[in-house]
Amino acid sequence: MRFALMIEPQQGLTYNEQLAIALRAQAAGFEALLRSDHYDSFPGGSGQPTSDAWAVLAGLARDTTVIGLGTLVSPVLFRCPGNLAKVAATVDEMSGGRVEVGVGAGWHEHEHRGHGFAFPPLAERADHLEEALEILRGLWDGPDGWSFSGQHYQVADAGFRPKPSSLPVRAGRRIPIITGGQGSPRAYRIAARHADEFNLSSTTPSAAGAKFAALDDACRAIGRDPGTLVHSVMAGVCVARDAAGVAAREADLLAAVGTGGEADAWLAERRPRWIHGTPDQARAQVAAFAAVGAERIVLQDFLPRDLAMIDEAAEFLFG
Repeated sequence: MRFALMIEPQQGLTYNEQLAIALRAQAAGFEALLRSDHYDSFPGGSGQPTSDAWAVLAGLARDTTVIGLGTLVSPVLFRCPGNLAKVAATVDEMSGGRVEVGVGAGWHEHEHRGHGFAFPPLAERADHLEEALEILRGLWDGPDGWSFSGQHYQVADAGFRPKPSSLPVRAGRRIPIITGGQGSPRAYRIAARHADEFNLSSTTPSAAGAKFAALDDACRAIGRDPGTLVHSVMAGVCVARDAAGVAAREADLLAAVGTGGEADAWLAERRPRWIHGTPDQARAQVAAFAAVGAERIVLQDFLPRDLAMIDEAAEFLFG
């Protein structure tokens, strides 16, 4: 099993706090640090400071050395596809070829409208996503003069430089694209056609098996070997060395996300799909995800300032 750490910096994290997390995750042996791409602050209190994902990743590209870096995920309507292609390729070169790019349809209407981004119905946002993914690959991997004509975007006679795979640090490898969600027929089709990794969220191991099987069927339907698409899950993380430590971190977690009087229900809903508990409990949940085909687990950390939990999660799961 491979492991990445995912943080939600819209919880008020400064750049220096994100750098401290990245360095701790790098030292602990996580293969990647992925961050959300949000401009509104949540969960927890609103009005906290937020930062731009790709500006932060550019800084981390220079301030870290080996850990992978990326978004999970960038809403497609935050940036036009050509801009995202150029920004991501630039950060990739700055990092020495360590970037992976998660892109999604977006879901948070208020932050879209509050920052001047369009927010059409989901089906239309998914149309934007499909066209944007085609443009990312066309600009990064297509020949000189590559063009595209879609309903929402047009590209004429592209001359994208540098092609990421042409850089010595990439040695012919492409920038990985991640798509995902909770699983729907269209999400599977989009991943089968455009993605290098499909990341399944908010799903228990028992439900993940059927969803990965549907993903595999979508790959076969277009003649793609399902083994060429990484199957991953994003799972919340709350672990500690013993039950008392777990209870303490649960209390910190509830304070951070602001569940109010619904604390018990909030935790009860998430424990079955999170990497949660003592070391043995956490390892058992990882094994359950592995048994249904997960190849990578992205640990979603809602206690990012608790750097000790990063160390402990690594020690318990792959140290």
